[in-house]
Amino acid sequence: MDITTGTRASDAERAQVADQLGRHMSDGRLDLAEYNERLTRVYGTATRDDLELVLRDLPKLSKTTAAQATSRTRLPIWQRIEGSSWLGVSVLCLAIWAVISLAAHEFTYPWPVWVIGPWGAALVFRVVMGWESAAWQRLRTR
Repeated sequence: MDITTGTRASDAERAQVADQLGRHMSDGRLDLAEYNERLTRVYGTATRDDLELVLRDLPKLSKTTAAQATSRTRLPIWQRIEGSSWLGVSVLCLAIWAVISLAAHEFTYPWPVWVIGPWGAALVFRVVMGWESAAWQRLRTR
């Protein structure tokens, strides 16, 4: 039977250390191989002391760094996905309209405005009103 000294680490503490390792990797302090090795050690540890050893040679991350990282992403992920979808469909519709116009040797009716306009207006309205963003902020602070 293996008896370890020190306080046992929780899953939440392991996840927090894994998040810190990810931030160190994105800052360039760790390469992918070392990140993977340390992450394996994190999820194999039993005590808090072992978790601290994984971060021993890395600088402490400040709370402001985390706040700056979250403040850069002003829109919730689903609004960014919807905006990307709108942009992709808009480009596709414009390309189809351009091919039809070139094949007809004249500008045809600009039907893409009926796809691009209302959908874009709805997305902008939702972003400006901020209803979903406020709900997102409340969920994040829980």
